[in-house]
Amino acid sequence: MGVRGLRLLLWNEARLVSEHFSQAPQKLSFYSWYGSARLFHFRVPPDTVLLRWLLHVSWDSGPTCTDAEITVHFRYGAPPVINPLGTSFPDDTMVQPSFHVRALLSTMLLGNTTVNVSHPAPGDWFVVAHLPPSSQKIEVKGFVPSCAYIFQPDMLVMRVVKVTILEPDVPLPQILITHPSYLKIFVPEYTQELRLELQGCVSNVSLGCPVRLTVGATTLPSNFQKVLTCTGPILSCHLLLPSPPWGQWLQVMAESLGGPHVSVAFSAEAALTACRPWSMTFQRLVQNSTNQTYDASASQLSQSPAHQGLSRSDGMGGSPFCLLSYSVMREDMDVLSVHFQPLEGVLVLVQSDKPSVMRLRLDTGMDSGGSLTITLRSNKTEVTNDTLVMACVNAASPFLNFNASLNCTTAFFQGYPLSLSASSNTANLIIPYPETDNWYLSLQLVCPESPEDCDQAMVRVQTTVYLVPCLNDCGPYGQCLLLRRYGYLYAGCSCKAGWRGWSCTDNSTAQTVAQQRVATLLLTLSNLMFLAPIAVSVHRAFLVEASVYLYTMFFSTFYHACDQPGEAVLCILSYDTLQYCDFLGSGVSTWVTILSMARLKTVLKHVLFLLGTLVIAMSLQLDRRGIWNVMGPCLFAFVIMTSMWVYRCGHRRQCYPTSWQRWAFYLLPGIAMASMGMTIYTSLMTSDNYYYTHSIWHILLAGSAAFLLPPRAERAERAEPWSCSQKLPCHYQICKNDRDELYTVT
Repeated sequence: MGVRGLRLLLWNEARLVSEHFSQAPQKLSFYSWYGSARLFHFRVPPDTVLLRWLLHVSWDSGPTCTDAEITVHFRYGAPPVINPLGTSFPDDTMVQPSFHVRALLSTMLLGNTTVNVSHPAPGDWFVVAHLPPSSQKIEVKGFVPSCAYIFQPDMLVMRVVKVTILEPDVPLPQILITHPSYLKIFVPEYTQELRLELQGCVSNVSLGCPVRLTVGATTLPSNFQKVLTCTGPILSCHLLLPSPPWGQWLQVMAESLGGPHVSVAFSAEAALTACRPWSMTFQRLVQNSTNQTYDASASQLSQSPAHQGLSRSDGMGGSPFCLLSYSVMREDMDVLSVHFQPLEGVLVLVQSDKPSVMRLRLDTGMDSGGSLTITLRSNKTEVTNDTLVMACVNAASPFLNFNASLNCTTAFFQGYPLSLSASSNTANLIIPYPETDNWYLSLQLVCPESPEDCDQAMVRVQTTVYLVPCLNDCGPYGQCLLLRRYGYLYAGCSCKAGWRGWSCTDNSTAQTVAQQRVATLLLTLSNLMFLAPIAVSVHRAFLVEASVYLYTMFFSTFYHACDQPGEAVLCILSYDTLQYCDFLGSGVSTWVTILSMARLKTVLKHVLFLLGTLVIAMSLQLDRRGIWNVMGPCLFAFVIMTSMWVYRCGHRRQCYPTSWQRWAFYLLPGIAMASMGMTIYTSLMTSDNYYYTHSIWHILLAGSAAFLLPPRAERAERAEPWSCSQKLPCHYQICKNDRDELYTVT
């Protein structure tokens, strides 16, 4: 039966309602790092029984559009951790493969692609979409029309209006005919075990119990739903769930396996086993109030009165204590920067009879965009060869059953194990993009060879727990960038110098230090080629042009010195300032060179110099990397130059410039160098050859300016450009410029 038919059948019986959620479309990009993927954040309401993703894709009909493969990742609780480039993660990083679907764009255009999730977990769901890994070619923005691939996911949910609440220790009669029955039970904190049992199951057709219970919600990429099938000739069956999610509603769906017109009657009952915590913080306050102290720095630990009776009841008929609860202080330091520390200090007392548990609150909804780092250290003298300190990191509920198993598996979560021993007294764990939930760190002392050796043993473990935006701030070869999707913030690493990976730790394609230094020298020293147009400008009395070339040489040199990663880097100003000044200098250099070739009158030329500089500065502020923001004014200058040359050709009735030597030895080489430079800049640059091709671009740009600058005016060659015509008695002189007949006071 299809989903549509199921929807129609369930509408009247279970009273389902549907809701539709959508977000604004985004333009997809070819994948190079996490920031090039497009993130969508949805929130699934409670009691949802069906979640359907509708994936819409569109593209331009331009000639540059090709049939590309689109990859869409899904995850519950946090953004998906993806690795399209196949790079390595840092050591001690725990990553689950993401759940994703791939489809060609042509296939998705034929019909909307759908992804169905039955009984999804309520809360945050994330969708990430991207195109295949990008090529190494550096595209110049706006030079060649690019194809726009537009992606938009819609979320359609169907939820139950009426859900029956299953109360603990209270049998709930149920009758199944055709449609399933939806139940839910609330699991309070400190629940050690949940037992679900079907009692008195009878059918009107067979002697068996054709009932299937589906417990829990679906989460991606991993799904830990539990299924209880009661098909044998028995009247009851049960399901045990160790450490169910604390403080949450647990979904239960009961459905008949007997087919149509088969009635099944049974009673569902839930039993909770409570776990009584021993609060270390409360006991410390009691000790302080009675002047009892605890020396945590002593080399030998002895059991204080607070620890001697942990295995006994409290005298009120309660169950024994099953865990040591350490209160944790959450210190928010910055965006995605949190420090977790026990209120008693950094040391946690670990014993063998019960686990020590720390709760890490990562349930604010804004913590899943960073990385959770956990470091455990122990004193080598306290951990013997026969003892181990086992630790488990779990979401929703802690792992408590160290005596039976060490797999860190709770009812609906596969935890992350850590261990400390005499040979290894340090353990690290990194969880990128942890799920939005309460996380728990459980520690217990175990003796695999001889359990009796652990009876009186105690170990102090130093815990260091942080939530950071990026691990080690992406290292020396990366930059940690804060990304935003509406109000949701998450972080990613942008790597340089051939380094790759989640935290820029994959050096499989990295440059050596020598290669980095060579690249820095090429990009900086190639700007010394601007000394040639500076010298030519000064010699020909083009002082404004010489100032522009000097400005370009200075800021281009120090921008590329600051743009390098790792050791070969020098920043005299902020990176953004140096980049802006470099782009401005390149555009204005081209502008003044072309206007100088037009041989305008001095006043008009300087006015155009200033206006063009202001326009280029404004356009760079609007879009710094748009090629036409700089090329537009330069093309306007080229039109002015061409118009002046055509005018002079018609006025003098001969080609301008008139000298063939000027064409052969200056103009044609300059035009050739400028053309080669533009070809390299727009078509041949890649991430691998950037250091060489961009250095050649510097040389060609400066060289073409030196060749294309016009010669000195004929009148300026016959006389000094500045001559003093009259001396004044006050020792000032009125000087006259013979070239433009302007008077100034000096």
